[in-house]
Amino acid sequence: MTRLPTPHAAATRIVLVRHGEPEEGIHGRCYGRLDVGLSARGREQVRRTRRLLSGVPLATVYSSPRRRALESARLLAAPRARVAVDERLREIDFGIFEGLAYDDIARRFPEKYEEWMKRPTDVAFPGGDTFAAMAARVRDAVDDLRRTHTGQVILVVSHGGVNRIALATALDLDVGRIFRLDQAYACVNVVDYFAHEPVVRLVNGVA
Repeated sequence: MTRLPTPHAAATRIVLVRHGEPEEGIHGRCYGRLDVGLSARGREQVRRTRRLLSGVPLATVYSSPRRRALESARLLAAPRARVAVDERLREIDFGIFEGLAYDDIARRFPEKYEEWMKRPTDVAFPGGDTFAAMAARVRDAVDDLRRTHTGQVILVVSHGGVNRIALATALDLDVGRIFRLDQAYACVNVVDYFAHEPVVRLVNGVA
């Protein structure tokens, strides 16, 4: 895609962007809380997204505190907007699974791994988060940002899980089906709010 949908004058627009591809060393491993930066490819993905957003009048850019998101946000914001970190936008904490290869998790924790694969939004990660807790904080963050920036356009740079929760909430989609919403690295999603009523204008747009 080469341009975003034109915003309505009466709308509050939230543009949700997933971070770019992370460092190559993390591929095939579980990471949520784990703080990894962007790969060279990830930075280029974000630069392409920046060109897509070049004509968008951003009031503020909000970011997850994780490096991969914060690096992406700073690339997207410079030099026209400031970046504010919101802890509620962080990815889920996978607890003792953090940093482990998926094959190792399946071998060492077969029952919990099977539960995770079958019911990903119901599982409680040992030493980590539950999906319900994550969903509650993400919804709270989106509601706060929508009310704070009435009539403006803001950019939220975070993670696939955060974006899926925000989109599923706007679409009134059952949380158990959020993985039907694809989220590529550095993808763009657009939700316009008319008062409290959301209209989803774009999902998983890639520059």
